Amino acid sequence: MEQGQVAVGARGRWYDGLTATHWRVLRASFLGWIFDGYEALVLVVVLGPMLHSLLTPAQAASTTVYAGVVIGITLLGWGIGGLVGGILADYVGRKRMMLWSVLLYALFSGFTALSDTVWTLCALRFLTGLAMGSEWSTGIALLSETWPEQARAKGAGFLQSGFGWGTLIAAVIWYAMSTLHPLGAETWRLMFVLGAVPALFVLYIRRSVNESEKWQRAVREKRWNATSSGQPAAGRAAAQNSKRPFTLAQLFTEREAARRTLILLVLSIVTTVGWWAISSWLPTFTVAIAKAESVADPLSWGSKVSISYTIGAIVAYMVAGFIVDAIGRKMFLSLSFVGALLTTVITYKFTSSVEAMMVIAPINGFFTLGCAYVWMAIYPCELFTSTVRSTAISFVFNAARLIAWVFPIIAGSMIKSFGGVPQAALALGSVYVLGIVLPWFLPETRGQGMPD
Repeated sequence: MEQGQVAVGARGRWYDGLTATHWRVLRASFLGWIFDGYEALVLVVVLGPMLHSLLTPAQAASTTVYAGVVIGITLLGWGIGGLVGGILADYVGRKRMMLWSVLLYALFSGFTALSDTVWTLCALRFLTGLAMGSEWSTGIALLSETWPEQARAKGAGFLQSGFGWGTLIAAVIWYAMSTLHPLGAETWRLMFVLGAVPALFVLYIRRSVNESEKWQRAVREKRWNATSSGQPAAGRAAAQNSKRPFTLAQLFTEREAARRTLILLVLSIVTTVGWWAISSWLPTFTVAIAKAESVADPLSWGSKVSISYTIGAIVAYMVAGFIVDAIGRKMFLSLSFVGALLTTVITYKFTSSVEAMMVIAPINGFFTLGCAYVWMAIYPCELFTSTVRSTAISFVFNAARLIAWVFPIIAGSMIKSFGGVPQAALALGSVYVLGIVLPWFLPETRGQGMPD
């Protein structure tokens, strides 16, 4: 099994050897992920005025239920779309799937602005999630297969930061919109109109980005094994002459691939469950602290903490590639979850003022959103071969969402069952213990190159 070239001069800089083509791939994938981040946060920040505009008086009595349904249905569409799109990218190509993903989610986002009932909104949010789900996995696969070894992890970290920048842009634009109110109570619709802008980005992708040669070569040579250690040489030779197996099935029929897939899936669930509990409840918890302290404008502190939390995550994305190349993939993963566990305890058990929350929030975001997610852009790509890579990383990333989509719907019941937001967050945050242990059951891939 061919491996990527790993040789890097002792004094070489990490960006030596990067060409304009490499930067175009990063730029295209990065911008696509910015738009996804924008789209994800827009739904959250406009949820209140949007539901106020669309719910009938009878429905308004159950606003929290409808809020959970709208968010949950978006996550469900995102998870299904990401899984299907990731599989298709291993058959039709990374570039083609990225084009369709960006175009369709831009169009459906724009149509969301025209929603006249909550059920129309739910249908359009599901379709938007379905369309934008595959953008991440195709971008990650394309970058990982085109960037050189010494720069790949850094590039993947930069790409992942696009989501953080997108959420930050959405937060800033909504702050301006909600201050100016250009359409009054219907201003929320403009946020989705802006979400249609990525449709123009398709033209850039078509002209500037090439398909992955690594993927094309693997398909031409009929290299169907899922991992470099998945089959002995004789088995691989036989596979080259056989009909291509279904990529998703390969992840579970080849023993080593199944072992890696299941461990990575559990780690992804740990990340998603932990982040959902920390991130979605953090503004609510902060506002409660602000009200208890009788500070002026307590609701604004929820927004301030969300922005601070996101900035911490962006910093993690930007530096993660350098850290992971220095200490290794497994150590980075384990320490990330140690940090996530500790900061969760500090946040929900020992933080009792809004000033303290503004200090701990970016540190929390660094671990629970930044480090806890960025590994998925770097590590799984190195564990699977080119013909199943997009399927593998999209399954790891999106299968967790297919579990987590119900959380917003049952959030109120969970908080009540645990006895409050802090207790619920600490209980769910304990899942990080699994994340500390499981990475050590996976192979270390630092410096080993990409399996073809």
